[in-house]
Amino acid sequence: MRFPLVFKTLSVIWLILAFFMFLCSLYAFYYDEYAAFKSFQITIFFIIAVSIVFLTFIKKLKNSTLATKDSFLLVTLSWISASFFGALPFYFSDSIPSFTNCFFETASGFTTTGASILTNIESLPKSILLWRSITNWLGGMGIVVLTVAILPLLGVGGIQLLKAEAPGPSLDKVSFRIAKTAKFLWYIYFGFTLLLFALLLLGGMNFFDAITHAFSTLATGGFSVKQQNVMYYKSPFIQYTIAAFMLISGMNFALHYRLLLGNFKRFSLDSELKAYITIIFISVGLVTLNLFFQYDTEIEESFRLALFQVLTILTATGFATANFELWPFFSQVILFLLMFIGGCSGSTSGGIKVVRILILLKQALNEMKFLLHPRGIFMIKLNKQPVKKDIVYAVSGFFFLYIGTILFITLIVASGGNSITTSLSASLATLGNIGPGFGSVGPSETYAHLSNYVKWALSLGMIAGRLEIYTFFIIFTPYFWKK
Repeated sequence: MRFPLVFKTLSVIWLILAFFMFLCSLYAFYYDEYAAFKSFQITIFFIIAVSIVFLTFIKKLKNSTLATKDSFLLVTLSWISASFFGALPFYFSDSIPSFTNCFFETASGFTTTGASILTNIESLPKSILLWRSITNWLGGMGIVVLTVAILPLLGVGGIQLLKAEAPGPSLDKVSFRIAKTAKFLWYIYFGFTLLLFALLLLGGMNFFDAITHAFSTLATGGFSVKQQNVMYYKSPFIQYTIAAFMLISGMNFALHYRLLLGNFKRFSLDSELKAYITIIFISVGLVTLNLFFQYDTEIEESFRLALFQVLTILTATGFATANFELWPFFSQVILFLLMFIGGCSGSTSGGIKVVRILILLKQALNEMKFLLHPRGIFMIKLNKQPVKKDIVYAVSGFFFLYIGTILFITLIVASGGNSITTSLSASLATLGNIGPGFGSVGPSETYAHLSNYVKWALSLGMIAGRLEIYTFFIIFTPYFWKK
């Protein structure tokens, strides 16, 4: 284990956080938010001091390539430390008095979960709310992926790091150089953010609301600056626009890059994308009909409500335009099932991911074929290419670990005196980085009432889910630390 290299890279990540905090501090200074400005300055000074210590005392390394173990440790520590440092402005400004709540809110931001403990969002300083949305935006594409783009300046190789952080069972590189890959992904991410920002301004949002919601939407993070969330905005244009970009953000960003290059064939033939669109089409259709016939709404409104809620749950965004706990049970069950799926691999969304569900489904069908034809050879194919057995095994192991973690966190939440509905949905909503659940953590509720130890468990669950389970849990195994 090469700890000097790990902490050298961590220092760069922390300095990136300090830079964005500095931008928020300028906003606080301009609007005379003294307490918020002071909290940012204290945090920035602390981060810079810690980073300088590591960068100064860690000498130039002969071998500056991150090994596999280094990458797993770095990625996990980056999300935990980012949540710790990111919580300090909330704490020092007294915007959120309890550090447990500060860490929960920040972990929810960086992991793009969207779960919140805030009960009066509009009362917070705007600079603090801006930082809250920036945590969503930075976590969406990944602070680590951003860092990979500048690692060559430090003489640090990043292929293992990007593999450890990239959401999904495999990494679809868009170029041969890993730093170039990270930059391409961020260019696309930044471009979509600007486009959504402009459209939201066109739809009637003010500058502050438009930029914060653009940050949260592209990150599929779900942090709003309104207590009523997107329900506050009655504009169908705004709701359809955000829904469209949730759909885009739930797709593999490597596919967006190929589409921009004119590779329509690769885009249209992608098996995961087809399954993703099919799931959305069927779910929206069923919920729309259910709302139209049982919820007493017009067909356009039924479609808009169904489209938005299906997308926000499937892509693990966490926005809401309706309290779906008041919907017919049939629609609620569909949304609950979507919480298990998530978006596409290589997207900013959470959950198990569509490609894993697709592989498991194909494997189950193959097992039934094998029962009828014991001597047959049946292969799983995605994009007309065979899937290697080791990927199938990895997906099966991931699914078991994912479900096991859900059950374990459910027990912890239930031990705090919460109902089975609240406990199970809170576990699903945090591990899947979804945000709102059912019961007392529904779309019109918050996580503020939960016990402190439950919030810490859910916070770690968010980080574990964001890092695709394996990356988080592997550092706690004995064989990880063996030479």
